[in-house]
Amino acid sequence: MALKTRISFVILLIAVIFTGCKGVKTVVSNGEINTKLTAKQLIKNSTKAGIDFTTLLARLKIEVIQKGKSQNHTVSLKIEKDKKILITSTPVSIVRALISPTRVAFYNKWDNTYFDGDFAYLSDLLGTDLDFDKVQNMLLGQSLFDLNDDKYDLSANDKSYILQPKKQRELFELFLFVNPSHFKMDSQEIAQPQEKRILHIDYLTYQEVDKKTIPEQTKILAIEDQEQLEINLELKSVKLNEKIRFPFTIPSGYKKIEL
Repeated sequence: MALKTRISFVILLIAVIFTGCKGVKTVVSNGEINTKLTAKQLIKNSTKAGIDFTTLLARLKIEVIQKGKSQNHTVSLKIEKDKKILITSTPVSIVRALISPTRVAFYNKWDNTYFDGDFAYLSDLLGTDLDFDKVQNMLLGQSLFDLNDDKYDLSANDKSYILQPKKQRELFELFLFVNPSHFKMDSQEIAQPQEKRILHIDYLTYQEVDKKTIPEQTKILAIEDQEQLEINLELKSVKLNEKIRFPFTIPSGYKKIEL
């Protein structure tokens, strides 16, 4: 399957999982590198930097750039943390998607099509087991992988701590750049040299909400061989911890999409 088709599906997942809050201010990230910090201490600090909420309503602006052409989308999303995510196209509800730890589903009223499956497709794309928690952590500025499940080497450049597994995985290589101010990710990258694939995420700015640090602007690059896709995310208005519903039913008579 071509990169464009595969990445279009990735965009859908990315759009629904990126989160934030209202009443925010941009975080100034100018911390200094502590050369005495150990990998274990850094991992502990990064784990503590995780944010918590129950539900979220938000609008998210998405810019997709490929082959010199740019497309802009704004979506409405609802999130029940760690449980389910609902996305609806705006201003007209033409496309709707629901994601949970066991299910990935969406339907399109324009062409009467739908998809209903799991994370196996994205797992195959990235060459590793992928699940709801990993994708959610990635978009929240946390490590895609649980840092306590492996041993890491620690180094640094002039602005970030750099973590990489002592023994890189067989199917891909992982690199994590951690901010010394708030210990969220500055960048993270998954590389598959044999397949000439790279997934690179840059967290350009963060925002502070209720004394918690969350991403504000994120740039994602998906590269395969000579093809490249850029996705820019900008968080809009958000409400937290309200009682919300997640209506989602695939209409009868729609044709299933095979990915």
